[in-house]
Amino acid sequence: MVPQKRLVARGARSAVAHLALALCGALVAFPFLWMALTSLKSQQEAFAYPPALLPAAPHWENYRLAWEAAPFARYFANSALVAGSVTASVVVTSLFGGYAFGQLEFPGKHFLFMLYLATMMIPFEVVLIPNFLLINQLGWYDKYQAMIVPWGANALSVFLLTQHFRSMPREYREAAQVDGCGHWQFLTSVAAPLARPALSTAGLFAFLGSWNWLLWPLLVTKSETLRPVEVGLQVFLLEEGLRPHLLMAASTMAMLPILVLFFTAQRTFVEGVAAGIKG
Repeated sequence: MVPQKRLVARGARSAVAHLALALCGALVAFPFLWMALTSLKSQQEAFAYPPALLPAAPHWENYRLAWEAAPFARYFANSALVAGSVTASVVVTSLFGGYAFGQLEFPGKHFLFMLYLATMMIPFEVVLIPNFLLINQLGWYDKYQAMIVPWGANALSVFLLTQHFRSMPREYREAAQVDGCGHWQFLTSVAAPLARPALSTAGLFAFLGSWNWLLWPLLVTKSETLRPVEVGLQVFLLEEGLRPHLLMAASTMAMLPILVLFFTAQRTFVEGVAAGIKG
């Protein structure tokens, strides 16, 4: 009887935990659900009070109208270019940095690693003006380089890869050295394929950050042809503030690539985070 009571109690605790997680998930998802449903409403329904959750009839033409109201094709192309370039750069720099800190031995390694991690504690507002002045002196103002180069490496991605390479058995590299394999060949043939989950996680974080970034592109660009989608949404808000159904349609379109990317790379994302925590 005692084991059966324990099973019942364990099942009850599990049910309560799942219910709490479901409620938290619903609270987090509700704003996105409201945005998607509002994008299908008419202008009168969007302004109605009390507001209704569901539209009386879905207005799919809102997406066409929002797309035509601003040059969103250009905005999306700019965001794809910037986010793709930043992601590629972060993957490369985190791979090299993580391998150096995780597998190699050199004087001052631990001090340099801790100093590098300490940069995560510096608020962005502290380095905003120095970064802007540097970009301006380099002649990169209102150019793609200003939105790509400053974010081509970050401490979090290097930390994730370092933890992964630290957890990699030393026997792998020793066996490769016996076979005459140098560091470069070992990195490209053995270490990098094994680090694919961690690299995917670093790339996903980099893509999300650069795709959703608003303040920095708004500061270093002025041309409409260089606006990424988030800056375009801000301008669209100022111009189309009286048409919230179109604004919600534009916001939903801007969020779709992120959702597709996350659900596509969900498994590798979880594996990469778990590997970084274990390491």
